[in-house]
Amino acid sequence: MAAYNREYEPVALALNHVAGSRDRRMREVADTLWRFFGKEGVSWVGFYTIDESKETMTLGPSRDTPACSPIELHGACGKSWRTHRPMIIGDVVNLGAEYVACDPRDKSELVIPMFDDQGDCWGVLDLDSRERDAFSEADLYELRKILESTGLSWPRAHLDALHY
Repeated sequence: MAAYNREYEPVALALNHVAGSRDRRMREVADTLWRFFGKEGVSWVGFYTIDESKETMTLGPSRDTPACSPIELHGACGKSWRTHRPMIIGDVVNLGAEYVACDPRDKSELVIPMFDDQGDCWGVLDLDSRERDAFSEADLYELRKILESTGLSWPRAHLDALHY
């Protein structure tokens, strides 16, 4: 299955006035992404934040099924956090031992690191799909814009995605 041609303009409009705490903004983004894309090849959407120890990540707001928490940094979310680079994973099998399988039915993933105004990476946005190659560079671009417009991530210099 090729990546979906998702419409992000309605999502951006729905999130136009999101305010409040970081947790509230993450919840609004997760809920809105799920509402628009839960039937367009997305099986799960959520946030992971880095723990104070910087050795694990903890699940934040997510939709729709429970997920692993805490997770170690060897998985896709941890690698995205460590490298400060987004990851587009067309087939999770390509990650080998680096893959953390919260739902063994998932086949592809998109992970985007989030940065505070000091440039520190504080967490990631993670989307999963039960289809291979469900995410594209267009998804990455649009989701970065949403993270920035909701104040969940500050703009960064050009960051190429790692592809698997």
